[in-house]
Amino acid sequence: YVRGMKVFRVHPADVSRIEIELPHIETQRKVVSILDSIYTKQRINTQLNGYLLELATTRFEQALFKSNRVVRLGDIVKLEDSKRVPLNSRDRDARKGPYPYYGATSIMDYVDDYLFDGIRVLLGEDGSVIDESGRPILQYVWGKYWVNNHAHILAAASDYSLEAIYIALQRTPISHIVTGAVQRKISQRNLNKLKLEMPDAKSLEYLQDIFAAYRCNCEENRGLVSLRDALLPKLMSGEIDVSKIDVAQLNSHLA
Repeated sequence: YVRGMKVFRVHPADVSRIEIELPHIETQRKVVSILDSIYTKQRINTQLNGYLLELATTRFEQALFKSNRVVRLGDIVKLEDSKRVPLNSRDRDARKGPYPYYGATSIMDYVDDYLFDGIRVLLGEDGSVIDESGRPILQYVWGKYWVNNHAHILAAASDYSLEAIYIALQRTPISHIVTGAVQRKISQRNLNKLKLEMPDAKSLEYLQDIFAAYRCNCEENRGLVSLRDALLPKLMSGEIDVSKIDVAQLNSHLA
């Protein structure tokens, strides 16, 4: 007993004697080969997206060298924070679905409805709002999704695309607009007053193609995750005959 509560313990020797069913070793190896093909393609897509963002940033800075102006963020975006609706964990548990539920830094859950449809840039409002270099925590999002009240929602409102604004924000230190000693926060007022260096908008049209490829790679990775999650239990249980799957053909398809 610990503090009046009965505690049950399992001895390591008992654990070692537990019997579990596993497929034949050859089946296990084939499953690993299939999963490795999926993981490899995911890694390649992620690496490609890293290169795409580097390319976008490099070309942005080249455009800045040719033409440079300082603009207020509030003059080139529209904040859609008033459309946010927070859902607590109990609400989300009762509303499971296919739509991402975004918090300040990442997807927190998936729910049965959406508030936004299309491309937006999310910028952390409180808590984790800047990284170690003082630059903002950003999320470039698209499709249909829900956003809670811990991220500012930026929509395009000028000749500058959200892709251009995303790159500009990524390279801009913003520690000077963060308030709060205990809980860091970026207010709407301070965010709207933030000054960004921007080149001529027409010099940034190339960003549309770069980010279209970026989104395509992300969507493919999401599909691969769904494929993996659907395949694995069926392969391990024998519901799908692993011997009939041509790994070489799968690799060719994923290349």
